[in-house]
Amino acid sequence: MKARKENGILLHLSSLPGEHGIGSMGKEARAFVDFLAASGVDAWQILPVGQTSFGDSPYQSPSAFAGNPYFIDLETLVEDGLLKNDEIKEHKTGDADYEWLWNTRYEILEKAFGRFKADSDYEKFVKEADWLDGYALFMAIKKSQNYRAREFWPKELSLRKNLSERDVKSFEKQADFWRFLQYEFFKQYYALKAYAEKKGVKIVGDMPIYVAMDSAEVWETPELFLFDAGARPTEVAGVPPDAFSADGQLWGNPLYDWAYHKRTNYKWWKKRLEQNLKMFDAVRIDHFRAFESYFCIPAGSDTAKCGKWREGPLLAPFENVETDGRIIAEDLGIITDDVRALLKKSGFPGMKVLQFAFAGGTKGEYLPENFETDNSVVYTGTHDNDTTNGWFKAATDKEKQLFSKLTGYFDDDLPLMKMILGKNAVYKTPAEAMIELAMKSRANLAVVPLQDYLNLGSEGRMNHPSESGWWKWRAKSSDFDEKLSEKIKRFAEMRKLKKTVELSAEDQGENERT
Repeated sequence: MKARKENGILLHLSSLPGEHGIGSMGKEARAFVDFLAASGVDAWQILPVGQTSFGDSPYQSPSAFAGNPYFIDLETLVEDGLLKNDEIKEHKTGDADYEWLWNTRYEILEKAFGRFKADSDYEKFVKEADWLDGYALFMAIKKSQNYRAREFWPKELSLRKNLSERDVKSFEKQADFWRFLQYEFFKQYYALKAYAEKKGVKIVGDMPIYVAMDSAEVWETPELFLFDAGARPTEVAGVPPDAFSADGQLWGNPLYDWAYHKRTNYKWWKKRLEQNLKMFDAVRIDHFRAFESYFCIPAGSDTAKCGKWREGPLLAPFENVETDGRIIAEDLGIITDDVRALLKKSGFPGMKVLQFAFAGGTKGEYLPENFETDNSVVYTGTHDNDTTNGWFKAATDKEKQLFSKLTGYFDDDLPLMKMILGKNAVYKTPAEAMIELAMKSRANLAVVPLQDYLNLGSEGRMNHPSESGWWKWRAKSSDFDEKLSEKIKRFAEMRKLKKTVELSAEDQGENERT
């Protein structure tokens, strides 16, 4: 992504349109790739594709390696003779309905599994995916326990090392079901990736730094984590209080035993990185700052107020991994000079989120004219932000004034800004003004959530950190019309101009006086 200025759209697989309750890797995904290619879009960025669990967050998966069975396209299974049309006739459009999926999807997939005949491709997949047996056995046991969290399982099942050979054999048939789902997931995913590559569209993935406490890795290899002798956490992950959260964020993920990983030459981490780099043309690594230092919260805490920082592994997990400039570091949140130095040493591009640019006046590091390098990825907002229109509605007067000066935007709530801007005033939406700012920045890649191109307000928000009930928003097939395509093309053309938007000295002085 360094040869020329590129642009991308952020839209998770779950947000694709379709008739089966959630986006999938079938015809709607291919149609979206066609739309991107026709609209001059270089990259499609998605969220983590791992299996989701209670809470529906793609950042809390029961496996660091497994894909989400919900994304398996049912119509493709019909084409492959594994399902019948009348078995998928119940349709569900609108927002992703995880409760409905939970109650119906696995029953349908069991029918497909019942008709599946293993072939050489399947046998090859099972042999090469060395994480698969542990994951499949974990999920088989989880089903037998009514999908309760591992901590509530009988002791003889609660850790892989506790199982007898007889136990393993008793779960083998059900484990085959979960192996089948992963085979179908990766078969469909790589077919989609090949289609995108043919159309000239890169896929940018997302790798959470942590795994869920209720995961196959914790069950099978607890030595990877900071646990006591009973494989219970002594500390868990999160971030401390900040301007956005008085209590901080208590994520609850297990923390890595970096001393163990060092002794094993970071073998597990490198395997994980290599899988993601195989799957995606580029990978965003979530919470990159934890490689410099990570926040530890005593297990059992109610908030993240009482934690402390510990030194991370720095860049050791990346040594001898062929990244080829394809890693994006999520460097948001509490970022110190040491984190900035580590990012610079890594050579990975960091992230610039424009919604964060206007709170600190004209010297804010997220303002495009203050970008210090082209080696960055600029976003109007991310999955954790409100849409840009929603953000602007809630912004302070100072933020709105600076935004107007930078973009020429005004609305009925800013009549004074129209007078100040004069003939340069432009009546458009905040989202359109922000997209233009991103496209004209010096960053090598500019990524825009689809919701901003659609000019949506807060009703299009994907997630709100530390709140439940999100991850549901989906696009409609009718959204992808010629009008939207032409709009995206116009913005994509701006990338070729390589312009940065600058404040005049007079504007800078005036803003600093307000």
